[in-house]
Amino acid sequence: MTDTPGSEPTGPEPGSEQRLPATRPPAEVAPVERFTSPPSIRAVELSPERAAQVVRQSSNARWVGFLATVIVILFVALYWFYELGAPLGLTEPRLEAEIAAQQVTAVERGYLVYEANCARCHGEQGEGGIGPVLNRQDKLFAHLNENYIKNVLTVGGRYVCGDPKSLMPAWSDTGNPPGPLNYRQIEELIAFLLATNDTTYIVRDEHLLDPKVDPQTGEVLTFTGWRDPNYLPAPGATPYPDCWKDEFASGGSASPGPSGSAAPPASADPSAEVVTITAAAIAFDPTEVTAPADAAFTLSFDNQDAGIPHDVQVKDAAGAVVFKTDVFPGAEKRDYSVPALAAGTYPFVCSVHPNMTGTLTAQ
Repeated sequence: MTDTPGSEPTGPEPGSEQRLPATRPPAEVAPVERFTSPPSIRAVELSPERAAQVVRQSSNARWVGFLATVIVILFVALYWFYELGAPLGLTEPRLEAEIAAQQVTAVERGYLVYEANCARCHGEQGEGGIGPVLNRQDKLFAHLNENYIKNVLTVGGRYVCGDPKSLMPAWSDTGNPPGPLNYRQIEELIAFLLATNDTTYIVRDEHLLDPKVDPQTGEVLTFTGWRDPNYLPAPGATPYPDCWKDEFASGGSASPGPSGSAAPPASADPSAEVVTITAAAIAFDPTEVTAPADAAFTLSFDNQDAGIPHDVQVKDAAGAVVFKTDVFPGAEKRDYSVPALAAGTYPFVCSVHPNMTGTLTAQ
């Protein structure tokens, strides 16, 4: 169909309705589901009882969390005090207690090492013998320190006085030639030598398991250290010499403190009575001697211990030295003129080996 100017529009041509778009019925939009769970589940709702239970469970969970936090805080605090000790010294820190326990074990092990290897020369109580004294307080105070002892045990006796002929061998297995003791035994031996006398230790078997018991008394055997932790040298005291032999030079004194006066000359009156004292096997023989009272006499001192220094110090009842001989090694015999002594008993001792004692009776 066409339109011309000035003409009225006309209706569609026959058959033109078939070319128009076909009308469609409006589409129905399905509702969008909020949940993907099955309807049977969505239909179940919380009852008031269930809701109250959920609230109670939530409150319980918070309490459990609170209690767990408190327990953790208390555990941390208690462990802190366990490790470092409670305030005001109420408890001992665990680390210090463990160190003290290990020190006790080391000393008890060191005692066994000393008894097995050192006592034969230095004495069971460090009183000396073939080797020098170890238990003197002035010597323990400054001379026998850890480094010094370790060097002596590693190098041998030549480290002490520079004597290549020293009888003391190297004890450490790192020495040259190597000795029988390993580093742990060396440390334990040093711990024993430096132990103080304010602690009592138990003598145990070789495995440190069971205490040893005196077969006669049934009591547990114990021992103490040698060093006095409260010892201080007297003002003006002569320090212990680097070489122990220097202390026994002519005119020297074997007692702690300043050097004493020179020993009397090794001479005697041939007409005076003779009193003989012999030193043998680190002991005096006899231990009981008699001298004339109120009259001078001759003391004949026979040191039969080859290479071991001894002397004789005669003391009065108060402990003051009234007479002393030279300190000299054996084997040698010297005679001394002793001034008159009043009637009474006089103990005598070897200042080098204090375990050597006896009694002189003037009558």
